[in-house]
Amino acid sequence: MMLYPPMADLIDKVGSRYMLVNVVASRARELAAKAEEEDITPEKKPVSEAIDEIYTGKLTVEKD
Repeated sequence: MMLYPPMADLIDKVGSRYMLVNVVASRARELAAKAEEEDITPEKKPVSEAIDEIYTGKLTVEKD
């Protein structure tokens, strides 16, 4: 089964698997809280949206 976006591409953008998990989880919580606050139902799940933001470059991580 092929995953999209490829995990290797996401890791390259963030630096490590651990950082990827932390960044995606944090952003997904922000997106879910915003949707709840505005009382809307998002089109995509927050985790999927966070992954897409990283893959497209909308969300970047500052590497040390």
